[in-house]
Parts: sequence; structure tokens; C-alpha cells
Amino acid sequence: MVDLPAIMTAADIIDDEKQASANLPHIYAGAPDSVSFRKLRKRLLRQTLDTVQRFGLDTARADGAPQRWLVCLSGGKDSYTLLAALMDMKWQGALKAELIACNLDQGQPGFPKHVLPDYLDGLGVAHRIITEDTYSIVTDKVPEGRTFCSLCSRLRRGILYRVAREESCDAIVLGHHRDDALETFMMNLFHGGRLAAMPPKLLNDEGDVFVYRPLLQCAERDIEKFAAAMAFPIIPCNLCGSQDGLQRVAMKELLDQWEARSPGRREVMFRALQNVRPSHLADDRIWNFAGLEKSLAPTAEHSAKD
Repeated sequence: MVDLPAIMTAADIIDDEKQASANLPHIYAGAPDSVSFRKLRKRLLRQTLDTVQRFGLDTARADGAPQRWLVCLSGGKDSYTLLAALMDMKWQGALKAELIACNLDQGQPGFPKHVLPDYLDGLGVAHRIITEDTYSIVTDKVPEGRTFCSLCSRLRRGILYRVAREESCDAIVLGHHRDDALETFMMNLFHGGRLAAMPPKLLNDEGDVFVYRPLLQCAERDIEKFAAAMAFPIIPCNLCGSQDGLQRVAMKELLDQWEARSPGRREVMFRALQNVRPSHLADDRIWNFAGLEKSLAPTAEHSAKD
């Protein structure tokens, strides 16, 4: 483990001039020893650590013990990157939470059951593999021509909450990134009639399990580059991921078009999610428009002009 300041900040994490791949944790075995890779790793870790610290994800339990996190792995680029970032932060002493990796085998035909257990065993990461045939439920309940995402997500989330409770975990930790949040915002705006995206920290309805998204500031293009450089054993989704016409796909294409015309548009939009002005919207549940009153009498200057 490297020597670190007593209080770790996003600005402190990783000196890419000093840390070559030979000095990195074992998850980076075989990773490129290049300046570009070190800069990419540095950017992802700084963004992840900033999210963890700004939104209070790594606070201790009431008894002072560190939290336990159920890190949810699908086998896709996002969840592999999530695990790597959290392990890296643990190695540097920047994360106190205990990590338990979890994969839900949903019974999709052809799912390679051995890939994630072999990968996690090779890293020495504590993990649970859960087998629940949600595939049959989803394909039976969803009418032909409709997408599976909504029902699939609800079933999966319920199972993960149960496993988190069984493992005495404080939170389930997901690999959603900045672009996921923006696509969700667009879907809610155009189809749901509400302003909502993906929060970095959420408490479930029962009030006993948090949902954390440490990668929420990370750009998908950076995660794609990182996953390719790391050569993760990616498991494609052949359930919902293969369906055409998804609303999320349409939103992603729209954002891609905007980004192509105005580079940096995604970053500006994400900043907007962190800079909300309730008084400039029209929701009287969050701003008391009816109760607004003038606080000062008109000045002499204004009275003369009127």
C-alpha cells in the first residue's frame, strides 16, 4: 500500500509520474504501462473518490465499524470498472468499506456461468453468485414486442436487496455512470413527465439498504477505454440488450448527436443536474410560490420611475 495523507482527497489520489504498473495492485496485472493509461486510471479514480466523499458514501456505521458494500457485477464494462476502482481505492487506503462482489445469474440461455467466479477467485475477492431464473418470468410476463428492462430491473433489484440483507451489507453498489444518468434524465423528461435522473446515493423504500453509484461522474467513453485496456472478460447481455427500439437507445443516440455538434454537451448537462434552482421551475411541492412576499418597500428611485 502506498503512503497517503491522513485525509485523502480527490486531488491527492495517484501520482501518475511515480506509479508505474509494476507498483499497482494485482488487479492491474497485464494492464498497459503507458502514460495514457495512467492518466485514464487517475481521472476515473479521482472522479470516483470525489463522488464517494462529496455524497457521504463511505461513512462509518453507528458503532464506528466500516460499512459493508455488495458490489453488483453484471459482467459488463461498467461493473468491472467499478470493482477495479473500488479495489484500487482500498489498496490506497482511500476507502474503508468492506467489499463483497455479487453476480446474479438470471438464467439466460448460454450464460457463461464460470467467467465471473473464475475472475473473482483469481483476484481473491469475496463474492456470492446467485442463481434465480428471472429470465423465464420476464419472457413469460412481458407481451411480445415489448421491452424487458422494467420488469427485469425490478426483479433483479429485489433479489439484490435480499442478498444485501443476508450479507449484513449497508448498500448495494452499482456501476451506473454519467451517461446512464443523462439518458435516464432524458427518458423521464420526454416520456415520464418529470425531472429525475440517477442519484449517487438513494435509500430504499424500506429504509434499510442504500443504493450507491460511485461512477456517476465518470464518462462512458472513459470506461470503454479502461475496460478495453484491462481486457476484462466481458459477458454480453442477450436478454434486454439485444432488443431494438429501446427508449434508452433513442436517448443515447440523441445525446450522441448533440455531442457531435457541440463537444462537451454531456458535461454541461451533467453539471446542470448538480445545479438545480427550485425557484425557477414550477413545482409548488418544493418551492412555496403562493407564499412569496415582497421583503422591502419600493425604493424612492423605483417609485419615481413608476
